[in-house]
Amino acid sequence: MEHMENESHEGKKQDEEGHHNNEVVRLEEYKKLIDVKTALRQSNLNPERPDASHLRTLDSSIKRNTAVIKKLKAINDEQKDGLMEELKSVNLSKFVSEAVSYICEAKLRSADIQAAVQICSLLHQRYKDFSPCLIQGLLKAFFPGKAGDDIDPDKNSRAMKKRSTLKLLMELYFVGIVEDASTFINIIKDLTSVEHLKDRETTQTNLTLLASFARQGKHFLGLQKHGQEAYDEFFMGLNITDDLKTFFKKSLSSYYDAAVAILMSEHASLRAMESENAKILNVKGELSDENTALYEKLRKSFDQLLRCVSSLAEALDMQPPVMPDDGHTTRVTTASELSPSGKHFSAVEPIWDDEDTKAFYESLPDLRVFVPGVLLGEAEPKLVDQHGKVHEQTGEHKLEQGTEVQNNAEASVPEHQLEGKTNVGSKNREKKDKTGKEISKEKEADQKGDIEREKVRVKDGASLDNLLQRLPRCVSRDLIDQLTVEFCYLNSKANRKKLARALFNVPRTSLELLPFYSRLVATLSTCMKDLPSMLLSMLEEEFNFLMNKKDQIKIETKIRNIRFIGELCKFNIAPSGLVFSCLKACLDDFSHHNIDVACNLLETCGRFLYLSQGTTVRMSNMLEILRRLKNVKNLDPHHSTLVENAYYLCKPPERSARVSKVRPPLHQYIRKLLFSDLDKTSVQHVLRQLRKLPWAECEEYLVKCFLKVHKGKYSQVHLIALLTAGLSHYHDDFHVAVVDEVLEEIRVGLELNDYAMQQRQLAHMRFLGELYNYEHIDSSVIFDTLYLITVFGHGTLEDKDDCYTSPDVWSLF
Repeated sequence: MEHMENESHEGKKQDEEGHHNNEVVRLEEYKKLIDVKTALRQSNLNPERPDASHLRTLDSSIKRNTAVIKKLKAINDEQKDGLMEELKSVNLSKFVSEAVSYICEAKLRSADIQAAVQICSLLHQRYKDFSPCLIQGLLKAFFPGKAGDDIDPDKNSRAMKKRSTLKLLMELYFVGIVEDASTFINIIKDLTSVEHLKDRETTQTNLTLLASFARQGKHFLGLQKHGQEAYDEFFMGLNITDDLKTFFKKSLSSYYDAAVAILMSEHASLRAMESENAKILNVKGELSDENTALYEKLRKSFDQLLRCVSSLAEALDMQPPVMPDDGHTTRVTTASELSPSGKHFSAVEPIWDDEDTKAFYESLPDLRVFVPGVLLGEAEPKLVDQHGKVHEQTGEHKLEQGTEVQNNAEASVPEHQLEGKTNVGSKNREKKDKTGKEISKEKEADQKGDIEREKVRVKDGASLDNLLQRLPRCVSRDLIDQLTVEFCYLNSKANRKKLARALFNVPRTSLELLPFYSRLVATLSTCMKDLPSMLLSMLEEEFNFLMNKKDQIKIETKIRNIRFIGELCKFNIAPSGLVFSCLKACLDDFSHHNIDVACNLLETCGRFLYLSQGTTVRMSNMLEILRRLKNVKNLDPHHSTLVENAYYLCKPPERSARVSKVRPPLHQYIRKLLFSDLDKTSVQHVLRQLRKLPWAECEEYLVKCFLKVHKGKYSQVHLIALLTAGLSHYHDDFHVAVVDEVLEEIRVGLELNDYAMQQRQLAHMRFLGELYNYEHIDSSVIFDTLYLITVFGHGTLEDKDDCYTSPDVWSLF
């Protein structure tokens, strides 16, 4: 422990020494830079310019001067020394304005600023009219004038030009070429103008320029650079008045406050758009291209403005703005932000793990093949009843018409025919009496039919109860499909309600039934549309009740409820919007049982939704929120493990494909004989094949494979010993090598005492015992091994625990 503390102390000490050395090196470099600026400033404030007679001795030709001036357009640190020598060799008295124009047009990088300062210092010390002309030319980058000097149409190029020009002007002020600090007043006034806040690109450009000005010229603002207090003498000589410092600091602070106000407004708009997008996602499951493009544009604009404002805050030694957090809105990920593997995940990886699972969830039986159509709905029986009623009404109407015709005929008969008609009337009366008796018999038959139907109804009720009692025992696809067909013969609205209630009341500990119940609902939903809606309404109502109650009880009921919804989602019965609303409710209050509920939902249907084409983006968003919540929340180990398992079950980490070991064909053949073909019937064939092998090449590998008895079947260990005995008749040294290796492996297993090697140890012990049975070792080896197991490591508390693992091994002998 003391050794570790000493090492940690030494490591910290080395880090501190390294940091101190870096700080010393940085201060030395800064001191050299200040010394160079001090020397240049002294030379520029008191220049010793050459007289006219000396300049006349230099080259004044147009060709030579033009060639030198053109090089001023490409100033860099590598060409600085050569260019300064050339400038000393020519007379630019008549070409000062041309030289200034080329310097102003130069596209300077940050690393080229110091080279440009030294060249400008040289020209200032040689030509009196150079400095005023240079300052006027540089200011045109900020104030192009009416003539349109700023002809560059590219806004980015103009912004970069302004930035390099501002840096050059400040460095020129430090070295004494620009003598009046009020030169920067108009520049800062223009950059901090409130009018520019209306244009977003201009605002971002100005914020970047002001941040650069504040970092480079902290003494303009009255700020002190950290670690540079020893060199204040140089900056004290710049003659920056307190009024100027107050003006600069006030201007930058005011502009910063205005930019922060715009940033807050944009953040509020972004949150409102995210909330609206979340509502659309809950309803439709995806965003339109127009909404996605609009959101991306606003988000990009906000991020850029936030970076610019934070940069200015850091330059002003202020705290960067903190955006108010809203726990109910989250950043919406779009498809373009997904990784390449995430875009086409569903095309690369199948939704289902294997063909059996795919068949279970997608291959549903067609009830119309097994059940008559009249039993699958109420439409056809209604038509039959209506047809029967119409037929009865038609018969009654015909009977009434026949009676009226008969009466009319009787009224029109003459008197001499009344006698004959009387006989006919008596016959008709007899027929009517017979008809009345038949009607009474029919009524009795109807009553008996009603009684029979009541009995059938009671019998159907008993059959339904029997079917519902069998429901929990349907734990296979065939059983649940058979029960589904049987229910169709009992189909009625009342029975469907009873079935929905029975499915809803599945025991809370019988989670294995949920996939089969969901398959039953999915199969019946093709013909009975009201059954899924009844069940889903009950499940959703129960979920909302349990979530609103917020009691930390009934965890099994909550898990049963959410897993049932997840299984129904995999059958496309429960809509994805319902699943996502349940998951969002859990993530909004990510604590206690809500963590378990969310993880169970993801374990049930999370990967299905992640790999489905229409819900990939939304599930990716939810998984990202889950990951962030896990990092932010201080979860206990149990919940932390649950969240990790659920996350990686839905979105496994990308791993490279496992590279299978490449073996020579001869080795592959040996492994096939020992681990695939070997059994009681083929042991002689395997022995003959092993004898045919080139022994010099294969003996060592055969010993290695014989020791891997744990990779084969435990019941076939004696067959390996039998092969050892068979080969020993032809190769005397083979069984000796096998026995030595087995004893060595037993010793290594005892020394390591690794629980993962327990199966291997048991196999080796069994192998050793079988070798004794085939008389390859003496009993003394067995007793020595038993003694070794008993006393190995004796005398330490740790090794006493080892002895308790040995009785399982003893029994193998």
